[in-house]
Amino acid sequence: MDTIDFKHKVFSLSVRLFPMVARILGNNANAEDAIQEIMIKLWEKRKQVGQHPNIPGLVFLTARNYCIDLLKKKKLEIDDSALQFMMSESDNGHESLEWKELSAIVKKILRKLPEQQREILIMRDIDGYEYTEIAAATQLKVEHIRVLLSRARKQVCMELEKTYCYE
Repeated sequence: MDTIDFKHKVFSLSVRLFPMVARILGNNANAEDAIQEIMIKLWEKRKQVGQHPNIPGLVFLTARNYCIDLLKKKKLEIDDSALQFMMSESDNGHESLEWKELSAIVKKILRKLPEQQREILIMRDIDGYEYTEIAAATQLKVEHIRVLLSRARKQVCMELEKTYCYE
């Protein structure tokens, strides 16, 4: 794999990696450093990367594993501020307050989910990854990912209903 192929097939994925890496590591500065290290690792192994049948899957898996190793090694604190939800463009302070409250409730619910379900839900619904990308990063089958995602969504829905049910 030459420089041009690496830029097109591997380095171009760094933009898609950033949300996942930032979420796992907790902040943008750590994520930027981690992506640089991941790209260096992949560049050093570019011959093996070039022969791999699923290059995007390999890149996502490498990034995920690197982040997990980094957390274990440095015991970084996971900051859920990376779990930002889109704020509505409203001038109404009341709506903004409601949105902040809902975001806090959803974050609390997500923390209660099993780790695998939480990771898949965030990768799919917040980061916007495709099922095949999630499968490559987690080394799970797409069917299993769909089941875990369905269960996670159902759990979030049930918890939200409990919170907002006034009867």
